[in-house]
Amino acid sequence: MEFAQSRIAMNRQQAGTNSQVSPLAPSAEQKAIARELTPAQQRAVAFAQQQIMRAREAQKAQAVRKAELLRLQQDEDKDFEATLTAGAANRRGAHPEQASTISFRRVLGEVLRSLRTKDKKTLREVSERAGVSLGYLSEVERGQKEASSELLGSIASALGMRLSDTLRLVADEIEKLEDAQSRLQPAA
Repeated sequence: MEFAQSRIAMNRQQAGTNSQVSPLAPSAEQKAIARELTPAQQRAVAFAQQQIMRAREAQKAQAVRKAELLRLQQDEDKDFEATLTAGAANRRGAHPEQASTISFRRVLGEVLRSLRTKDKKTLREVSERAGVSLGYLSEVERGQKEASSELLGSIASALGMRLSDTLRLVADEIEKLEDAQSRLQPAA
């Protein structure tokens, strides 16, 4: 390929033209030079052109994947914010006997989702690393399913955390909720 391109460049200099010609769109000049190439050189040029086309297609596909990943992360962030807002509204609007109940499962899910989104990881990435189904992890994050200690350890590890540190974060959040509840409830 370099041989053919160097011949094209020499011919252009002799002709006094400096225009760029795409290696993928053969001009009359390139076709003339290609006739002078041996069959092995012609195959090498064709192979190089195919490699260039594949590389361009791979770059386009990678850009599409990155855009899709960014869109998914933004959607998950919006869903998480909506969940937090709805959870806060539910806690404020709950009946007094329900307001005193703090759901460990829900707080755990909020902490796990917060850790995941802070690291810009998708549910799929964490579920694959933790060895848990995507749907089940989603339900754990939404506070709909209980997770075993083994599963929590796997999820924490997939998030780059130790189980003990993750549980401390959950305990801190529960303590904040308890403090907020004690301030809101009238003294008995």
